[in-house]
Amino acid sequence: MSIAEGASRQRKGTLSHKLSPLLELQKLDLRIMEISDTRRKIPDLLHTAEAPLRDTSNLLNETKITVEAAVKERRSHEKDLEAHEAQTEKMKSHAASLKTNKEYQAHLFELDLANKKRGDFEEKILVCMDKIDQLQRTVKEAEGKKKALEAAFAQEKKVLDEQDRTLAAELSQVEALYRAAAARVEKSLLGRYMQIKASRKDQPLAAVRDGICTGCRLQIPPQLIAQVKRSDDLHVCPYCRRMLYWEGEPVTEAPSVSGAKPSDLEVGESV
Repeated sequence: MSIAEGASRQRKGTLSHKLSPLLELQKLDLRIMEISDTRRKIPDLLHTAEAPLRDTSNLLNETKITVEAAVKERRSHEKDLEAHEAQTEKMKSHAASLKTNKEYQAHLFELDLANKKRGDFEEKILVCMDKIDQLQRTVKEAEGKKKALEAAFAQEKKVLDEQDRTLAAELSQVEALYRAAAARVEKSLLGRYMQIKASRKDQPLAAVRDGICTGCRLQIPPQLIAQVKRSDDLHVCPYCRRMLYWEGEPVTEAPSVSGAKPSDLEVGESV
């Protein structure tokens, strides 16, 4: 093995040494984001799961209020009927004092009107009673449905609460692993990693696969691909600015060509 080949292998070993902690860090980072995102969604899932119970409870409360209003209306009509009957009885008591046939006919006409009005009050009372019966049946059905929904929601809440506790415990463990992994990364690379992470809100590293940056899904220039394959340094995607790494079989060094300029392959930026 020549000195140049040995130096090349040493450089690749250095790159692998730098890259492995970064990839491990990103793996943990992605899991932290996944756990955090899942936990953030749990309150919404609870809210959605509780929706049928809330709707049924609202219907039950509104129906009970309507029942109370119907009962008050029925009692009002009953009081009106009682007052009307008292007035009718008072009218009947005056029949003995009537002296002429004309007065008697007028009295009968008034009694007939009073009876019709009494019928109106009774009809209103019956309508209220039918309405109350229907509403009370609705209340009974809603109470049964609410009880079943309360049990279902309690079970769903139990499952989601347990999931949240499990995720919280895992998050604590992964964060500890993340801190340990971050300590193994060179400070300069860690700083660059954090900078990209803060600007993109997602993974800072992206593999080059089939000539494409797996981060932005855009085609990488061939010269940059060659650099990513062979370089002892990390390079960034010219489009999404993620740190690139080669995902594939190790590259075999080709014999150096006399007169070739290193700058001929320089595309993109190194980190």
